[in-house]
Amino acid sequence: DAYRRAIVCEPRGNDVMVGAMLTEPTTPESIAGVIFFNNVGMLGMCGHGTIGVAATLLYQGLIQAGTYRLDTPVGPVQFTCLDNGRVRVRNVPSYRWAADVPVQLADGRTVHGDVAWGGNWFFICEDHGLQLELAEASKLTLFCGDIRRGLQRDGITGEADAEIDHVELVGRPSDSQLADAKNFILCPGGAYDRSPCGTGTSAKLACLAARRTLAPGAIYRQEGIAGGIFQASYHFRDDGSVEPMIEGVAHIMAVGDLLIDPHDPLGMGIRT
Repeated sequence: DAYRRAIVCEPRGNDVMVGAMLTEPTTPESIAGVIFFNNVGMLGMCGHGTIGVAATLLYQGLIQAGTYRLDTPVGPVQFTCLDNGRVRVRNVPSYRWAADVPVQLADGRTVHGDVAWGGNWFFICEDHGLQLELAEASKLTLFCGDIRRGLQRDGITGEADAEIDHVELVGRPSDSQLADAKNFILCPGGAYDRSPCGTGTSAKLACLAARRTLAPGAIYRQEGIAGGIFQASYHFRDDGSVEPMIEGVAHIMAVGDLLIDPHDPLGMGIRT
């Protein structure tokens, strides 16, 4: 955890960063294990992080185009490096836990949402009445924080009393020719997801499957608040959950060394 803080927290990192630490695999079918982390702790899974790991391993020459498996704390995931530079991720089994759950906001208004698992727990809300635009990010962040406080106040949880630490607002896409929906996602540390969110898209697929509004194998295009788009689909599993497939692209931005001076009082990051 000290290295988590050193990497993604100030003064070296920032609240929007997500890290990935590779470990030895825990199953013989996997090439590695991976632990994803952010500014407040560990994540069960991270879809865009998995795409980033794939792009990084490919860039480093540790893998070639093909299909590989990673062990995560919530189960194995599979990724395929495609010829066109894109990465397709088969996520952990996902499912809707509860539908149309009401949450009262601080101003007395009530919104509704589905509680779903996609590798992390989500409250997915569509009747928010807000414009999902990047210029409104501060307002959307406060709104999602209000929902999360309402969930905690009312004791609304996922399976086995799991905390719902992600809030996902869904609305109309910027261009209906390019995407089917647009989302805004508040992450556990208070920052919003710059990507369309792989685990959030997986949770949304589970809800669409439960409502029978998206057929198995049909393509669903999820736009993120910053304009990126994931292409997604699912298949039903025998237990009624869905197997999500998420496709996107990551780009290498920098290669560097982290230097930690033992005399630096903030060398291991600012504790929050």
